[in-house]
Amino acid sequence: MSRRTRTPAAVPAPHVHVEGEVEAHDLGLSHDLPRIVERNLGRRGLLALFGGVGAVAVVGCGSEASTSSSSSTDAAGGAGAPPDGGASTTEVAEGEIPEETAGPYPGDGSNGPDVLSESGVVRSDITTSFGSASGTAEGVPLTIRMKVYDLNGEDATVLSGAAVYAWHADREGRYSMYDDEVADQNYLRGVQVTDATGWVEFTSIFPSCYAGRWPHVHFEVYAEAEAATGGGEKLRTSQLALPQDVCETVYATEGYEASVQNLGQVSLASDMVFSDGYSLQMAKVTGSLDEGYTATLNVPV
Repeated sequence: MSRRTRTPAAVPAPHVHVEGEVEAHDLGLSHDLPRIVERNLGRRGLLALFGGVGAVAVVGCGSEASTSSSSSTDAAGGAGAPPDGGASTTEVAEGEIPEETAGPYPGDGSNGPDVLSESGVVRSDITTSFGSASGTAEGVPLTIRMKVYDLNGEDATVLSGAAVYAWHADREGRYSMYDDEVADQNYLRGVQVTDATGWVEFTSIFPSCYAGRWPHVHFEVYAEAEAATGGGEKLRTSQLALPQDVCETVYATEGYEASVQNLGQVSLASDMVFSDGYSLQMAKVTGSLDEGYTATLNVPV
């Protein structure tokens, strides 16, 4: 389990979506190459690059066939997983969840707004704002479930008492606390502490696909709640990817119209976060439009 420290970043310009525009956290190869190198070298699976097929599979970019299936065996918690949606020790031992950029809108105090210091941020339902804000994010219901593991070589144990901070864009592709229209809101942001079996669960809405990025959820993992809310060091910063077929179904509903075109202009192979491999970050998604969806991801750190 490696530990990451928070690095202050410059305050970004206001977040304005323009058709065909690549987001500020997708600044090209010169921006992402150092992170990609660090991330790849940090995966325990890659340390055994020539030691087995599993390690090689982590490095490679996914094929088009694996980008669209919500039941793909590449997805965490896929075929062969225990009934609770967790992974076997063998599956988790394939590698740590990759380190990724937090993007320009983390709201963790590293580049401006700090939702983590606000009373009420530790909550399961993140669809509404809290504190002095009162807005609600509209969209197709999505439950986000993550199971956090401490990965030490080939040994994986559940990590209880850890804190996960999750955040993502709303149905219109906006980030609360940053975009002008929702700068006074803090919805779709929250912290949960893993239970005795390593699980956290967030009640949210299905995020949009905005220009230049594959649909995703950001998250940070801390050793404990006090570290998350008190500016402590992070164990990992990463992103959860959502499967194409479910995205297409959701985006055909009212309110997600802009996401249809944006999804058609990006792929996992072209996305600047997931293009180097996404098998450890692709969530297993179950459910329906009528009942809502559940996205499940194993998070070995």
